[in-house]
Amino acid sequence: MSNAVVVIVDDNEANVTLLEHILRREGVSRVHSTTDPREVLALYRDLDPDLVVLDLHMPHIDGFSLLTELTKMVPADTYLPLLVLTADVTSEAKERALAAGARDFLTKPFERTEVVLRTRNLLETRALHLRLQRHNAALEAQLRVQAEQEAQRAAERRDTETRIAQVLSGGALTMLFQPIADLTTGEVVGVEALARFNCEPRRAPDQWFAEAAQVGLGIELELAAIDSALGRLPELPADAFLSVNVSPQTAETPDLGELLQGAPCQRVVLELTEHVKVENYDTLVTAIERLREQGVRLAIDDAGAGFAGLAHILRLRPDIIKLDITLTRGVDRDPIRRALALSLASFARELNATITAEGIESPAELDTLTALGVGWGQGYYLARPGDLPLPPLSRGL
Repeated sequence: MSNAVVVIVDDNEANVTLLEHILRREGVSRVHSTTDPREVLALYRDLDPDLVVLDLHMPHIDGFSLLTELTKMVPADTYLPLLVLTADVTSEAKERALAAGARDFLTKPFERTEVVLRTRNLLETRALHLRLQRHNAALEAQLRVQAEQEAQRAAERRDTETRIAQVLSGGALTMLFQPIADLTTGEVVGVEALARFNCEPRRAPDQWFAEAAQVGLGIELELAAIDSALGRLPELPADAFLSVNVSPQTAETPDLGELLQGAPCQRVVLELTEHVKVENYDTLVTAIERLREQGVRLAIDDAGAGFAGLAHILRLRPDIIKLDITLTRGVDRDPIRRALALSLASFARELNATITAEGIESPAELDTLTALGVGWGQGYYLARPGDLPLPPLSRGL
């Protein structure tokens, strides 16, 4: 009650003084009074009171008229307690006052206890209403922010869908090819097809594929890249394979098998990235077996850097295991990397799989990997990704 603003309106100054005294003793310090009812509307505008106590029978403007005018001024979502002072206890007077906007009554002559209880109840109700109003306002603001964020996300999603659709419509997606060499003989045994996007925004291919997946077009974009790569297969040497990247989700779709129909699948390797978590191995293994029946081989990409490690490899039984670049980089200087690479090379031999090192960038790395028994490799030291036909290997072999 201490912070409440109370306005008292009564043409009897004794009543005003008594009410002020009672309220101040209860801790209400912000009490404003007038004996002229014509000042009430201006006081309401200036003070925004929490409670108005007014007499019904006054000169110039009676309490019923004031109730009506005040009720008109109070916003529809605002609760303003109007406490009526009256010696008229007839039902007719009370009903008329309630109809005009009164919330409660004090009967003259009034007692201190009744004044305290009724004002306290009305002020507590007012305080609860204000808290509820603030809470609702905060919720509405939060909902507005959420709606704006959802609208922004929806707009961003539409923009993303449009960008991916433009790529899928043709022209923006091209393929580069990085040779994969036999580290012992120096012969090119295959190439990895790498997608590039010749459109805005300029960014890494992984970001394009991730964005496409976010809007439900990831499989479509991967299939478009694979289709583009397959179209260049006749330009490769006859004994070289084509390795294409594929997520578990795309590997599971029947569309991939349909895309591979008619292709020389014995020359196709599917690189399954280990950075993407496999949700259901049984489903994936079944899908891979169907693709193997068509003649394709399976490579596990990024081995040693992904979700499932050796367990992932054991479940899928790949034909090729590709050492992640984090193991290749600095393998000549780091005994831990050498030990891991050696273990994976031995593991691959036990599975009758070929081990391939990614990201070879120095002669020391090449020599170390060859000595560890790594069969194949690729990287900038050997050859950068480029267009077909394949240029000679740049260095090292």
